[in-house]
Amino acid sequence: MSLDQLIATGGARVLEHAPIGPLTTYRVGGAVRALVTISSRDDALALLPLVESTALAVVVIGNGSNLLVADGEHRAVAVRLAGEFESLTWRDQGDAVSVAAGGALGLPVMARRLVTEGIVGFEWAVGVPGTVGGAVAMNAGGHGSDMDACVNAVELWHDGAITTWDHDRLAFGYRTSAVAAGDVVLGATVRLARGDRAAGQARLSEIVRWRRAHQPGGANAGSVFRNPASDHAGRLIEAAGCKGLRVGSAVVSDKHANFIIADTHGSANDVRQLIDVVRARVADETGITLVTENRFFGFEER
Repeated sequence: MSLDQLIATGGARVLEHAPIGPLTTYRVGGAVRALVTISSRDDALALLPLVESTALAVVVIGNGSNLLVADGEHRAVAVRLAGEFESLTWRDQGDAVSVAAGGALGLPVMARRLVTEGIVGFEWAVGVPGTVGGAVAMNAGGHGSDMDACVNAVELWHDGAITTWDHDRLAFGYRTSAVAAGDVVLGATVRLARGDRAAGQARLSEIVRWRRAHQPGGANAGSVFRNPASDHAGRLIEAAGCKGLRVGSAVVSDKHANFIIADTHGSANDVRQLIDVVRARVADETGITLVTENRFFGFEER
């Protein structure tokens, strides 16, 4: 099968020569040969086998809040979820609440809706600008919790079929999971609890205030590097003299050194070059080689 068949079958669900850099929170970067929007389970069953049959590289896009796409057009297919995959339902199970969330649902939306319903334990996610699918794939976390702490199971497209993985098979680690490139997380079931709505709303407000006070705005993708054991990447970057360091249209934030800001109409390649420069300077100063938390598409392997 071929890309032509995917385009013919997909119709309006397939956009050719699609810019995907602007769909990321860096808001810079290039395009792919085709962007496929999956809005239902039927779409997934009809189109994802055709995506795989093209033998092209596949990139899955949620909110693009942890992704940098190289400049230029890539001979690749991008997949994003919409429609049915933005759903959120729950049911009480004794002292717990089982919550089913679609892979395209935004974490801040999910956190706020749950608190409004008196369901607590997911407030930490209000400051994470990703989707449920992306959060599962990278074990997103913050403010003392992460997906590992609450996910029971996920439904995903893997190896040519829709399948369900339990918590153990996901093999969560620090900002990692067993979800591989090309896998599409369609939804997740998380285990939470009933609690005090006012206390939950206060916690949401506290987290939002903290993020605004400590993290920069602008076109960025959150923390660039993982924290090494017993230290913080931001502290190491600042100690290496990299705050405010600029390469072309990309600059290390003066507010938090583990954030890189891309200029409007800037270059993704500048962002990647700056990441490499920062990592090299920290290694020279400290002997520690920082590991990126951001994910990259279209760049040569480093």
